[in-house]
Amino acid sequence: MPNLTDAELVGLFSRRDQTALAGTQQKYGRLARRIALNILGSREDAEECMNDALLTLWDTIPPEKPRSLAAYISVIARNLAINRRLAAHRQKRGGGEFSVALSEIENTLAAPDQLESVLDTIAIGDAIDRFLDDLPAEARVMFVLRYWSDLSIKEIADRCDVGQSKVKMTLLRTRNALKAYLEKEGLR
Repeated sequence: MPNLTDAELVGLFSRRDQTALAGTQQKYGRLARRIALNILGSREDAEECMNDALLTLWDTIPPEKPRSLAAYISVIARNLAINRRLAAHRQKRGGGEFSVALSEIENTLAAPDQLESVLDTIAIGDAIDRFLDDLPAEARVMFVLRYWSDLSIKEIADRCDVGQSKVKMTLLRTRNALKAYLEKEGLR
C-alpha cells in the first residue's frame, strides 16, 4: 500500500473505505503504540490502545476532519492509554469505590484558592490552544510530538524527516514564542 497523505486518509475514512484503517496503521500505528507504551509500560496494552484508536478514528471521521491525522491519533491514543491506566489503578483500589468516595467529598475539599488555580489552568490551556493554532504546521507538529506525545528529539526528527538540530531549534524558538505569548496574555 502506498504511503497516503493525511488528506487522502481522511477522505477514505469519510467514504467509509476500510483501506483507511490499514493506511493509518501503516503510517501512524508505530506512533500510537509508542505513546501508549510510554504511558502503560505494556506492549500488549499499547497494541490494544492502537487498535482502539483506529476504531475511534473510524467512528469519528466523519464528522471530524482533522488537519493533522498524526496529532489526532496521538491525542486519541494518549487519552485511551491514560483511561486504561486509571481503570487499572482504580480496580486495585477497590473497584472504583475510592473515586466514588472522593467525588462525594470534592466540594468539601475544594478551597477557594484552589478555584483560582483551576481557572488559571483553564485560561493557560485556552491560550496554548490559540498559540498552537497560529503556529506553522511543522512547528505545531514538533511541539505536540515533544510535549504531548513525549517523543525524543531523534524520534521527532525521524517522524518529520528533518535533522535533529532543526527539531531542537524549532522547539527552542517555539518555547520562547510561547513564553512571550503567555506574558502578553498576562498568564506568566
